[in-house]
Amino acid sequence: MTFQIQRLSAFPFEGKGGNPAGVLLAAQGLTESRMQEIAAHVGFSETIFVTSENGPRMRVRYFSPEMEVDFCGHATIAAGVALGEANGAGEYIFETNTGDVRVKVSTHAGGYETELTSTAGRISEIEDADLEALLDALGWSKFLLAPGYKPLIANAGNSHPVLVIDSIETLQTLKYDFEALKLICRVNKWPTVQLVARESESVWHSRNPFAFGGVYEDPATGSAAAAFGLYLRDTGKIQPNESFSIKQGFAMGQPCLLNVSVGQNDCSVSGTAIRIDDQREPTH
Repeated sequence: MTFQIQRLSAFPFEGKGGNPAGVLLAAQGLTESRMQEIAAHVGFSETIFVTSENGPRMRVRYFSPEMEVDFCGHATIAAGVALGEANGAGEYIFETNTGDVRVKVSTHAGGYETELTSTAGRISEIEDADLEALLDALGWSKFLLAPGYKPLIANAGNSHPVLVIDSIETLQTLKYDFEALKLICRVNKWPTVQLVARESESVWHSRNPFAFGGVYEDPATGSAAAAFGLYLRDTGKIQPNESFSIKQGFAMGQPCLLNVSVGQNDCSVSGTAIRIDDQREPTH
């Protein structure tokens, strides 16, 4: 018995780069341990599995090489493009561990684009001790933080600490203590840490350490992008119905572009995906 793992790179910038994800659209009957084994074999930061479907409603699960992740934005974008290639434009509901995510697939420049709309989000305070430990692991001083941008936890499907700093250069030279950050993130259930610096009013640069999942850095993080939109809206930096873009992965040589639209109660993130290759794998 075989199945097809599709490999796509989500959020490419000008047709290059992007964040690779594994996509398995027919994962019915696979056990949790088998999905974990497959994700480790694929080796990307996440692989998405469609474990059941009822018309446009699909139950999906996401696995990093080391553990299950409740929600993953870039794998959702990749899955949407794969569904577009299989079925054409359409709308879906992805049932995730954190709630329903609306997924809209539309035609775009001869291919397909996916827009995901997050679950209703929230922001919360970050404990002083956690912030201090986070900055220590990053090798940063609190004086690098941008005035007027308070460090907070933003959740639009996953919880992400948001740290806004003044310098894009500091962001580009990021080097952190992997094991220390991994411990902090796993204790607090933070999949990635959203580190951002502003290029202009509508363009931000981001880096997302993914020590939580056993990966040094994520080239593009859709859930963190949605969380950052929520952060900007709820701190009064942006108004509902406004939009902005995030450049991520440039320091890794995997340039990505994420487009974020801010709603009244949620945030939408859109992007394309380019195919890497397909490979048929045995189920056992």
